[in-house]
Amino acid sequence: MPITFVDRESELSFMKELWENDNSLLPIYGRRRVGKTRLVKEFIKDKPAVYHLARNSTYLDNLRDFAGAVLEKYPSPYLTPESFSSFADVFRYLGEKGKILVVIDEFPYLIQSDKRVLSEFQYIVDEVVRASKLHLILVGSSVGMMEEYVLSQRSPLYGRRDGQIRLEPLDFFSSWKLLGVDLEEVVRIYGVTGGIPAYLVLFNRFDDVKRLAFSKQGFLYAEGDFLLSSELREPRVYKLILKAIAEGKTRFNEISTFTGIPRSNLFKYIGVLERLGFLRRETPVTAPPKTRNTRYKIADNYIRFYFRFVERYRDEVELESLDFWGEFLEGYNSYLGGIFEDVARQFLIELNRAGRLPFRFMKIGRWWHKNEEIDLVALNEREKKALFVEVKWKCLSEEGVRRVLKGLERKAELVGLEGWEKNYGIVAKKIEDKGGLMKNGLLAWDLSDFAELLP
Repeated sequence: MPITFVDRESELSFMKELWENDNSLLPIYGRRRVGKTRLVKEFIKDKPAVYHLARNSTYLDNLRDFAGAVLEKYPSPYLTPESFSSFADVFRYLGEKGKILVVIDEFPYLIQSDKRVLSEFQYIVDEVVRASKLHLILVGSSVGMMEEYVLSQRSPLYGRRDGQIRLEPLDFFSSWKLLGVDLEEVVRIYGVTGGIPAYLVLFNRFDDVKRLAFSKQGFLYAEGDFLLSSELREPRVYKLILKAIAEGKTRFNEISTFTGIPRSNLFKYIGVLERLGFLRRETPVTAPPKTRNTRYKIADNYIRFYFRFVERYRDEVELESLDFWGEFLEGYNSYLGGIFEDVARQFLIELNRAGRLPFRFMKIGRWWHKNEEIDLVALNEREKKALFVEVKWKCLSEEGVRRVLKGLERKAELVGLEGWEKNYGIVAKKIEDKGGLMKNGLLAWDLSDFAELLP
């Protein structure tokens, strides 16, 4: 059976540190399906706790539900949920019960029910939580609302938190542990799901993508629309931008031309997508901070997959046809080249942490200039050492490796790191005679090397 809870050690450790204090306020937020509720429930399972899932309803309705959850855990013969006229009343009651962890999940729904909730929770934190042994966790899936109404300087709660956790998707290796299947199959599934736990657990094998993403009833068929509509006020505009990038329009001017959105407006839209974690701005790893040599990449694998394939084959899916399956597999194998670059980057970071590279790098990323590109360049600027790496989602013969290496050495000279120590590497699906190549000084890794990094 797949493991149902993996990773999150640093988040759990931080939450444990706060729990050891007298009291605390901790906002936890991140995109939908990333595992916030699962993390919180894992943490509170052996602690005195009250968990309340806010609903998209009225203030009074949420208050009654919350009070009911509190009285179920800490009953009183004299009180009913209707006895409380505010959340502050309930917290004052809880504050007399000792050390308790209170979780309000989907806190943005509570904010939507009445904006005065924010001022009320300012009072709750200042006058109740800080005077008691209560620990309050506010959880939210709306990244925009959590940042604006809970974390920003304009929020009544600003400056009152004891930290924050923006929960990110699982990395590739944790996703592998969760799936528990063959490594090549993990790469294929990761290309659809990224590290989103709620998506990963839907898969037993990659072929499940037929029923999950290419069926009208499939969970991943409509998920893209739901994600954007729930987070953004103008989903149609954002979809157009994401579609442009998914189809290879990665430069700002290209996106503006494709979408017809004026440059002045496009800056705002792209900034929102970056803040939400759907989009990532990339510059060559050797470029100065203020370079204009910028590309945009869809950072969320599911969103990338959705706009590259689900949107493309929507007509066929609506007709309940899978006639496109062969064409899809061919396109998907090409698409996995970019996914495998991300995986290889994570692999090299793990090797770096383990001290298993010729030097410890401080920076890693892509490099490009005009029509020349190198998949990954890792740098230690203090020691003037560089590692140039090409990534290939294919099986390479010894001759194929040498061809790649020759091209890599040529491009490395264009980077302009004169006087630096240069190292060269290849990461591929499979490499023939890998041992012989490494004896000659080339760093060569394939999928068989990945398993060594699992704990």
